[in-house]
Amino acid sequence: MTYPTPNFSIDLTGQTALVTGASSGLGRRFALTLAAAGAKVALAARRLDKLEALSEEIRAAGGVAQPFAVDVTDADQLIAVVGRAEATLGPVTILVNNAGIPDAQRATKMSTDLIDRVIGANLRGPYILSCEVARRLIALKLPGRMVNISSAGAYDYDGNGSALYSITKAALIRMTEALAIEWATFGINVNAIAPGAFHSEMMDGMIARIGDISENFRRKRMGDPAQLDSTLLFLVSPSSEFVTGTCVRADDAQHNR
Repeated sequence: MTYPTPNFSIDLTGQTALVTGASSGLGRRFALTLAAAGAKVALAARRLDKLEALSEEIRAAGGVAQPFAVDVTDADQLIAVVGRAEATLGPVTILVNNAGIPDAQRATKMSTDLIDRVIGANLRGPYILSCEVARRLIALKLPGRMVNISSAGAYDYDGNGSALYSITKAALIRMTEALAIEWATFGINVNAIAPGAFHSEMMDGMIARIGDISENFRRKRMGDPAQLDSTLLFLVSPSSEFVTGTCVRADDAQHNR
């Protein structure tokens, strides 16, 4: 095979991407970025009104998008949305498992209900959704790209709350590694991104409560979601054909190594 020089493309024309947690924050930016690169985007989250507004924004810019109300802790909804997206936009060839929730509590203070919700949103949901997308791709003999949004917190926990969040985000990275091996022969690449602290609806709300945490960072700044565009596009595009089972840390050296 002869490759062009440079062997690099982020053209997603003809691809259908499913993004969870697309109603705000990183997920919203991911959806806009994928659409701008040519992908048709299935927008999944609980807040349908926000998804509809985002869908209109993408269409106004010349893209294609469809909103789907989905609770990522509900297995039946997760399985169904893949079929609904396929029927509307075509087979899902790109999956971005972005939805997740924090816990912000010490381990011994958490209710069983909260434990179940954190594990459900951060690990069980992405696993079920990944398997459903992979099952359909394998049946259709199509390649695919999956990106799991972990967190720098998977590598660094200070002991002051959110232990389960750290645990689930670390498990998401291990899920990435394991599924990459299992699905490699089918042309399905599975990778992860571990972002540090980025401006988002959730993060900005926390800063409003506890103050500016960026003063504790080495570069004294928060991330802007736009700074993840290049990492996401690399991992979902033809450019990353030889990359699977890895996690890219995008935390601006905010966290301990």
